[in-house]
Amino acid sequence: MSNRRPGRAVVTGIGVIAPNGQRTDAYWKSVREGIGVLDLISREGCDHLPLRVAGEVRSFDPAALIEDRFLVQTDRFSHFAMAAAALALEDAGLGGDIAEPFSVGVVTAAGSGGGEFGQRELQKLWGKGSKFVGPYQSIAWFYAASTGQISIRGGLKGPCGVVASDEAGGLDSLAHASRAVRRGTDVMVVGAAEAPLAPYSMVCQLGYPELSTVDDPALAYRPFTEKACGFVPAEGGALLVVEDEERARTRGVPVRAVVAGHAATFTGASRWAESREGLARAISGALDEAGCAPEEIDVVFADAMGVPEADRAEALAIADALGAHGRRVPVTAPKTGIGRAYCAAPVLDTVAAVLAMEHGQVPPTPNVFDICHDLDLVMSHARPAELRTALVLSRGLMGSNAALVVRRGDDSAR
Repeated sequence: MSNRRPGRAVVTGIGVIAPNGQRTDAYWKSVREGIGVLDLISREGCDHLPLRVAGEVRSFDPAALIEDRFLVQTDRFSHFAMAAAALALEDAGLGGDIAEPFSVGVVTAAGSGGGEFGQRELQKLWGKGSKFVGPYQSIAWFYAASTGQISIRGGLKGPCGVVASDEAGGLDSLAHASRAVRRGTDVMVVGAAEAPLAPYSMVCQLGYPELSTVDDPALAYRPFTEKACGFVPAEGGALLVVEDEERARTRGVPVRAVVAGHAATFTGASRWAESREGLARAISGALDEAGCAPEEIDVVFADAMGVPEADRAEALAIADALGAHGRRVPVTAPKTGIGRAYCAAPVLDTVAAVLAMEHGQVPPTPNVFDICHDLDLVMSHARPAELRTALVLSRGLMGSNAALVVRRGDDSAR
């Protein structure tokens, strides 16, 4: 930590490894154009399962991005996280050796951990015996593995942690990072990455009644419509560099966004009707922390569960918290084109919100054309707009709700 006077937390770096793009520019191009990449799952050992459609990160070669000594002890979800973290640090002008390693921390969120690694080692245990189980089985699957490996790989020795608070943990991790910055930490690497498409992980997910088992990629995930039938999962994620605003400006790097406000609530597993009040309270809390009036929100990135009761609750929560403005503000859900990457989903939405504000365009909601809720949902094509403040929403299957307010970078002096 430095002796500076703590200021506001701002985003200076973004790294993305997503089904629709493995760098930020590729991700934004796909999101802006409303390109859907949902497809039949191609992973080995999954073809007999009722879960048929997902968002896969294809043509991803971890060996080209991560050193062998890390690959051998990490799962696919950590490969995504380490690759995205390196991209974010590079984008923030912090690639290479960190001059003050104790001033840089890491916090990630995780929902499923390393299922692929765990399954492989357990199969060795059952099929060959304990002597054939690798020594990294005890750590590679663990929720905190990505935080630890990003820290070790980059020599980042500041405050580190992992958030395990359901899918909304992606937004909660950003809140933890921004508060660490306000307490005096110079830089935080923060975000989430998930890899839930190994057979073992998929079998675990089959217990979720909200999961879509439709086998047509164009119909499998259509929130806010009369034909909503659940969500489809996705892998990948995003990491951000969040740092003190004064430090960023001293370094001469662009301030891409301000992390302005956050709040979280809990309303219980699959209690979607009750999530209306919980999400509305989270929105109001985030607005209060940001010092933001409801009418200042220029775009909402929706949670978009794809379950009729949950969709209705979200639409009503937006109206409850934003008043009449909630029925006029543009709402979007780019994740319908790539799937819900659990904890990584709201982080990818936050990246999309930052890029939308930078480019003055609200991206569309792929595969959705006929909504049945009182929302101004952006569909088919991106909508040009002057965007200064965005609201990102997330709910988890176990009952967590979170809301995050981010402001455009060039408004950071407001």
